[in-house]
Amino acid sequence: MCGLAGLALRPGAAADPAVPEALAGALAHRGPDGAGRYESGGVALVHTRLAIIDLATGDQPIRVGPAALCANGEIYNYRELRRDHRLACATRSDCEPPLHLWRREGAGFVDRLRGMYALALHDRAARRVVLARDPFGIKPLYLAEVAGGLAFASEPQALIAAGLVAPRLRAEARDELLQLQFTTGAETIFQGIRRVLPGETVVIADGAVVERRRRPALPEGPPEAIGEEAALERLDAALTESVELHQRSDVPYGMFLSGGTDSAAILALMARLNERPVRAFTAGFDAPGAADERARAAAAARAAGAEHDTILIGAADVWRHLPAIVACMDDPAADYAIIPTWFLARRAREAGIKVVLCGEGGDEIFAGYGRHRAAMRPWWLGGKAPRARGTFDRVGPVLREAPRGWRDGIAAAEAAVGTGGRSRLQGAQALDVADWLPNDLLTKLDRCLMAHGVEGRTPFLDPGVAAAAFRLPDPLKVRGHAGKWILRRWLARHFPACEPFAPKQGFTVPIGAWIAAEAERLGPLVAAQPGVAEVARLERVAALFAQAERSRHAGKAAWHLLFYALWHRRHVEGRRDVAGMDTLAALAER
Repeated sequence: MCGLAGLALRPGAAADPAVPEALAGALAHRGPDGAGRYESGGVALVHTRLAIIDLATGDQPIRVGPAALCANGEIYNYRELRRDHRLACATRSDCEPPLHLWRREGAGFVDRLRGMYALALHDRAARRVVLARDPFGIKPLYLAEVAGGLAFASEPQALIAAGLVAPRLRAEARDELLQLQFTTGAETIFQGIRRVLPGETVVIADGAVVERRRRPALPEGPPEAIGEEAALERLDAALTESVELHQRSDVPYGMFLSGGTDSAAILALMARLNERPVRAFTAGFDAPGAADERARAAAAARAAGAEHDTILIGAADVWRHLPAIVACMDDPAADYAIIPTWFLARRAREAGIKVVLCGEGGDEIFAGYGRHRAAMRPWWLGGKAPRARGTFDRVGPVLREAPRGWRDGIAAAEAAVGTGGRSRLQGAQALDVADWLPNDLLTKLDRCLMAHGVEGRTPFLDPGVAAAAFRLPDPLKVRGHAGKWILRRWLARHFPACEPFAPKQGFTVPIGAWIAAEAERLGPLVAAQPGVAEVARLERVAALFAQAERSRHAGKAAWHLLFYALWHRRHVEGRRDVAGMDTLAALAER
């Protein structure tokens, strides 16, 4: 996992020589192990490296004939690509085979890649720049029109830091963020910066886009006819292969372990595939009544023979580090799980672990959310569309104006995914895969881990696993009130110690309690911040913060405003200090 950026300019256009340097500096945290540069005519590629595979000869850009490539992520099937296509590679890097395949096959080369990736390549002979992103959107990539052509980068903040784009907000995306906690589609919250979409390949010639194509993440078609026993055998093979591929690394690796089914499945498979004990990291919360999964995680770790490391996160830790945590979320997702993810990544790096396997994607692939079960029911039996109401629709008139059009992106995605005879359940899953997964969960994972130079890998988000699970009959995914049925059945057979049919506890960060304890000081402080003052009523914000512990909806809305205040201060106002927000530092010492 690394950082990449670059320019693709029109003939005759010239870049400021300081721009590549500024891009590299802004992405240095993503690649603390090295940096590389490539320039040819109006094309520049910048790379910062986190060395994971081929530590000796894997520096980038990689060059093959007239073509050069920079990549962020991992191509897990690189050994198979070399063997099956008889590629004469000069390095052992997982990122060299894609460059050979491009030269042989053109833009369709991405269909052969199995992994998480954002990549940029320049072929001087073909006069093309190609940008590509993996089908699930595990690795980020952003594109902007700039003076003279196009610029791209792993993070929007790099384009802003290099002076290529101004940090101007899109009001529609701001409303999405406040209501949904993430933003949807190709356009980001910043005017002029768009996402290269999950699975998208963008071909550029002479500084302009000339071709786009998409590679789907999920298989097409309705639920297939398959029995439980056959489904379990197929699932075991797919999960085993995926975890084995995701463990390919030349540096130490571990995993994040909660008390839930997703990470338990990864733990069971890692224990099966490794001779040494698995390194597992778990977070808990120091707050009265907080959901604490440490005991269940510890029991699973003991059963698997894992080396288990736990951290306890308290209010003082949060107030001390929250500005830095929010600062890393330049493409904003107000998901309170950024808090434990950031602390776990820091602990893993302190322990000498540079790669962690994570359970993201399990709920989406196996139908684990309550909204999936609700989507299966017709409206007269309580069924409802996912995210029919936003966060501020549930707390009264806190905002100056009711957000309009905040659900347009979700509605567009609903129309796009509900095709091909898919069941209601498949449609709800596909909707989450289209936007929630890449723009919330995976953005959170990428930014919080890269802030500490740690690579996060997601074995559930693999083409083989998706092929084995997504088209299973609905009853093999959902039974009564239990989601992820087939995964639970697999665990009952292969790792019963994790109690796969125990009631789902849920992973809830006690942010409402922490906010409520300091509401008298936090409420007015947040309300006075320029970003919040523009959209919310001061007196209503103070009242909302006072209700944060008594009402789950109020707590979530207060958290969204606190997140937005800190995010706006850093990424729109451009202030790296916390002056005016020094109350957070003061709270940490109480």
